[in-house]
Amino acid sequence: MNYFALFIKKTLRFLLKPLSFLPAILVAAMIFNFSAADADESTIESRSVTEEIVHSINYRLEMNWTPAQQEQYVESLEFYVRKAAHFSEYCLLAVTLAIPLYVYGVRGIRLLLLTTLICAAYACTDEYHQTFSLGRTPSFRDVCIDTSGAVLGVLLSHPILWFFRVTIFRPLSLEKERRMREEYYDRREERDRRYRGRSRRK
Repeated sequence: MNYFALFIKKTLRFLLKPLSFLPAILVAAMIFNFSAADADESTIESRSVTEEIVHSINYRLEMNWTPAQQEQYVESLEFYVRKAAHFSEYCLLAVTLAIPLYVYGVRGIRLLLLTTLICAAYACTDEYHQTFSLGRTPSFRDVCIDTSGAVLGVLLSHPILWFFRVTIFRPLSLEKERRMREEYYDRREERDRRYRGRSRRK
């Protein structure tokens, strides 16, 4: 029964590890879809989000802004909302990418560098992809914003990875510790047998 349970566990682990990349693939597809929109569609979308933010602030904080004031705030905040969207998209991409890389054994500074490098490379290709959308042009500033979001995403992923390590992944570490302990006792028993054999010959 123990061998069967171990077989099931290893089979599930073998099948689920590649699927850990699925959230990152979905986020990358979402970013690709946003970049495929032309300039007018992108402007309308970002403006509608900015209007919702301004209206919510006006209503919930009881600012009593006039429609003209709200329009002015929408105009001034739309640029920052667009850049915040860039930053948050790549922050999320980095989080969803750091987790499967961690599952495959990438740790510490290598995890930070590899995740950031992949996200920065995708940001470059994403800006190039925008050149095929009507009215949109690539921006080095956006690449820098995207990369900054990726760095923050990797840093934010560490508490999540720590939680996984002490919960979901802990049985795996305990299994590794058990194997190391068994190997140690096997070597010690072999050493004791050799020692007793030499003692008998003497």
